[in-house]
Amino acid sequence: MASLLAEYQAFLTDNRRMSPHSVRAYQATAERLSGFLEQHWGGAVDRIMLVKISAADLRAFLADRRGDGLTNRSTARELSAVRHFLRFALGEDAHLPALKGPRVQRSLPRPVNPEDVVALAEDAAGSAREGWVGARDWAILLLLYGSGLRVSEATGLSGDILPLGQTLRVTGKRNKTRIVPMLDAVKVAIEDYIELCPYPMMRDAPLFRGSRGGALSPALVRRVVQGARGRLGLSERTTPHALRHSFATHLLAGGADLRSLQELLGHASLSSTQVYTAVDTAMLLDEYFNAHPRASRQVVGADPGASIQASSE
Repeated sequence: MASLLAEYQAFLTDNRRMSPHSVRAYQATAERLSGFLEQHWGGAVDRIMLVKISAADLRAFLADRRGDGLTNRSTARELSAVRHFLRFALGEDAHLPALKGPRVQRSLPRPVNPEDVVALAEDAAGSAREGWVGARDWAILLLLYGSGLRVSEATGLSGDILPLGQTLRVTGKRNKTRIVPMLDAVKVAIEDYIELCPYPMMRDAPLFRGSRGGALSPALVRRVVQGARGRLGLSERTTPHALRHSFATHLLAGGADLRSLQELLGHASLSSTQVYTAVDTAMLLDEYFNAHPRASRQVVGADPGASIQASSE
């Protein structure tokens, strides 16, 4: 099993190009599963033996993990990581045991906390069938959260934004152009995707491509997020647009004024921006500029208890 675990670590690092933090998290789950199965089955475990893993085995593993104090949400993430490892070990087309994750209590509408944003992007990237597709999904989800774009704005980007700088010019609703920030980590994620993408990047061609080379559709991004949130047990309100809400909420909590936020979001009316003032900023103030998971500083997961009114803007 040691050789399989080493192969998996190399796959996460070299093929999926996950961050060191993500590699450690996925690798730790694989090692925990291996150690559990050795005790559960009473002997060494190898790739061939993994074929016989059953839903009952996975339930026993998760029950053991729950004994370590995992919450429903953390258990759902553990199950998602287990499936990722098994798909690697047994092949993408392998029939994995059908097992529903634990029920996660639905919450009032609220921003996606930074920890969940990262988990969502990692799961989406890790579940893609091809490495370049995973890099694409990772990049576009970080872009939605890191720059506050609408999903249609992100999928509408073309190669004329290259080379990337510290800001990005975006054309939004009513053909209004605005400048948004580009975090270094988002920039790196997009550059990694470009390097892996099998289609040439031309100024008049879409930046984010579908599997056949055409423009990536907003509907596909929504399906990617829907699949990831289901595997992680996140709220149905966790959508691509919720990542934009989170960008706005965390900036406001960090001290941004409404007029500046209005410009960053591309809102025609200040009233559209004011919905974010309904969030209890006191609960977020300690979070954001310690805050953004893709900024230079480490994120502490914000968990705002107040709700915000959903906005289509």
